[in-house]
Amino acid sequence: MGRLPRWLKVAYSVYVAILVPAYWVAYTPWNFLYFCDIAMLATAFALWLESPLVASTQTIAIAVPQLLWVVDLLSRLVAGVHVTGVTAYMLDEHLPFSLRLLSSFHGWLPFLLLWLTWRLGYDRRALAVQSGIAVAVIFVSYVLAPGPPPSPSDPHAAVNINYVYGLEDDRPQSWMAPRLWVLSVLAVNVVGFYVPTHLVLRRWFPRAL
Repeated sequence: MGRLPRWLKVAYSVYVAILVPAYWVAYTPWNFLYFCDIAMLATAFALWLESPLVASTQTIAIAVPQLLWVVDLLSRLVAGVHVTGVTAYMLDEHLPFSLRLLSSFHGWLPFLLLWLTWRLGYDRRALAVQSGIAVAVIFVSYVLAPGPPPSPSDPHAAVNINYVYGLEDDRPQSWMAPRLWVLSVLAVNVVGFYVPTHLVLRRWFPRAL
């Protein structure tokens, strides 16, 4: 028998099958270049393949930023203020409630991935693999994906994927040269998010066989 329950695999697959077309229409296919959305799709493969490497790479990719997402939403709900502002769309009444409900995966997916990585074991190749994925994704996000601002006719369309143009979606940043900013985004992900998560998982989680 597999190490993961079949009901979880089926339930997650149904969720993804509902979310993907909804996001495709609402945000355009570019939205699936976000690291969180890549993790959402890749987790389906991690579940069915019971792959420690896939689970480990995606845990490294989103554990820290998505836990910040949780903190930001809870801060807004409890204290009425955003810590980072990344969850402002969750309370945007211009977006259908059903779409915002689907977006709740940002809150529970990091915990699911942490559990998967614990259950399957942490694959220590994950840091190198995910760092390579990050280089490719950020390159495509900057070179091919649309930059800010979104079109007035489609204000919710995905732009500024993975913040490669700045922290705001309505205009590019003006703090530094654009390419230097892109390198900074890559450094924040790899050094600020991936390396600390890798060290914690390597130290405290079972090793993948």
